[in-house]
Amino acid sequence: MGVREKMKLRELKPAVSCSEILSGHCSSAPLKVRISGRECIKDIPRLPGVYIMKDALGEAIYIGKAKDLYKRVSTYFRERTPKTAKHMLLLEKVKGLDYVVTGSEEEALIYEASLIKEKKPKYNVELKDDKSFPLLKITLNEKFPRLTITRKKIEDGSRYFGPYTKARLLRNAVTILKNIFPMRICKKIPGEVCLAYHIGQCMGPCVKKIDEKSYNEIVRQLILFLEGKKTRLIQELTGEMKEFADKKDFEQAAVIRNRLSALLEVSDRKTADYSSWGNVALKLKKILKLPSMPLKIEAFDVSNISGKEATGSMVYFDNGLPDKSNYRKFRIKNVKGIDDYAMIKEIVHRRYKRLKEEKKILPDLIIIDGGKGHLAAAYEELLKLNLSHVPVIGIAKQEERIYTLGSSEPLDINRDSEILHFIQSVRDEAHRFALKYHHKLRKISYKL
Repeated sequence: MGVREKMKLRELKPAVSCSEILSGHCSSAPLKVRISGRECIKDIPRLPGVYIMKDALGEAIYIGKAKDLYKRVSTYFRERTPKTAKHMLLLEKVKGLDYVVTGSEEEALIYEASLIKEKKPKYNVELKDDKSFPLLKITLNEKFPRLTITRKKIEDGSRYFGPYTKARLLRNAVTILKNIFPMRICKKIPGEVCLAYHIGQCMGPCVKKIDEKSYNEIVRQLILFLEGKKTRLIQELTGEMKEFADKKDFEQAAVIRNRLSALLEVSDRKTADYSSWGNVALKLKKILKLPSMPLKIEAFDVSNISGKEATGSMVYFDNGLPDKSNYRKFRIKNVKGIDDYAMIKEIVHRRYKRLKEEKKILPDLIIIDGGKGHLAAAYEELLKLNLSHVPVIGIAKQEERIYTLGSSEPLDINRDSEILHFIQSVRDEAHRFALKYHHKLRKISYKL
């Protein structure tokens, strides 16, 4: 998304405007929407995240992080802000800018480094070459690996991530990571548990509270997170939680649930690529054969362990971005036992019965977390409410396939498609919100 307070670089101005593309009134939208001008700077949120500057070919040429995306990005394009020769050269090349909102400044630091490693942007040479920046180190050469911070990279069998630009933020990030992925901190394994065990930041391998196989699984999951493979990790943890619940091992299911809940809460990262969102909206409209642009999207998910404390969630996305003021949570009232279809029916019916009664605007698209059965269940309730005209799709967890009404086969969408990635991000947010509410109810029930 190109942003300018004053149009210093005229070549950034697109042939069509942001509002034309997002409203669907443009018939000649470019492949990549390049938003520029004073009116669009307000679209960048004052939230932590990562920004990606791109050249005319859409290639990343500089990646940075910020505690306040709006404030940081704005400084690049203010005439009064002093600029080095390097900055001036960079700005001459910038033709577009994307951004990603993260859950915290610490996560922005982690994500920035992984993106730089992946995309290798030309103007991040300093970060790539400077040996003084800190690294994250996982000591894979040890029986029970540790997560540490170091400034030296040596060939000792360890796995390294980074470099990272801010040591203070990295230390904070490590504390957060250890709450999600509890690993030992001691250089030499003692014969008794320490404070880290009692506060939940270590699983106690020193006194055999966890076996080596289970411990290494936590290490593997941490590596997935640091590699940026959040969706895959969430799927794995969700599957593990259900497997333990099916085996009646509710204690272990609760451990996985807590880890998953913390992960979703901390790494609540949503792609806020406003420039590509215009492109995604257009493609969604075309491939799903929607009657209008999917600017307002609602997504549903349910969460329960063996039917206990069952909850439902609905998240609301407006113009590609989450609007948490319009999120809704549901405590399942009319379903006993394990019946995901019935639970989907209940929350869909409750949501749209109320919207009809209050004569409020219906969404442009409904997304159901689930496959053909879940989709059919939701549609059945829409039919009962005479709302069969509202588009609804399902996304199956296991194979990440998109299902539509009237077809037994999933849509033929490339797994690397930005359309699939967007739908996944909406689904993941619905799952996070449902799990968070379910976790809250479980804690209350335990106290009782």
